[in-house]
Amino acid sequence: MSKKVVLASGNQGKLREFFRILGSAGFEIASQSTYDVIDVPETGLTFVENAIIKARNASKHTGLPALADDSGIEVDALNGRPGIYSSRYSGEGDDANNSKLLEEMKDVPDEKRTARFRCCIVYMRHAEDPSPLIADASWEGTILHELSGVNGFGYDPLFFVPTHGISSAELDPDEKNQISHRGKALEKILQLMSESNV
Repeated sequence: MSKKVVLASGNQGKLREFFRILGSAGFEIASQSTYDVIDVPETGLTFVENAIIKARNASKHTGLPALADDSGIEVDALNGRPGIYSSRYSGEGDDANNSKLLEEMKDVPDEKRTARFRCCIVYMRHAEDPSPLIADASWEGTILHELSGVNGFGYDPLFFVPTHGISSAELDPDEKNQISHRGKALEKILQLMSESNV
């Protein structure tokens, strides 16, 4: 019998990646929007704090175990920005976020354009879970000078993957899930869930 878990996200790109990986692992996945759960303010100062806030909120409103991730891009030349503010960097969505990042990076030379995607995933058995399962992973790359590729979402068109010689937005979705920050964090959380008999 599959285990039902609510996903604390309304981001369609993230949901596709979660469904693809968790569905094949035997979990019955439901988006929090199925239960009319409203997004909670992300008031944490770290990825793990925000993931816990989101998972607790989803579990509290549904009575189900919840999974939440908080993720973003950390650019070294910008002292780690946009970081936890990645999705609301410009306040106007993905296209504007990418434009803002390109503008801030316009004078940064190639050798200083290093960056990483980071993802923290939290699994809470219930809203009062005192010891949620936590997995963290990162994906190293560099920031391109212009958008490239149409797959993915967020900063994928600007994130160059050195191991593959293309942007994240040019990767096949299944291949991306094998090497990305979210794919690696999901693999870790699934392992932790298995060890905890979830």
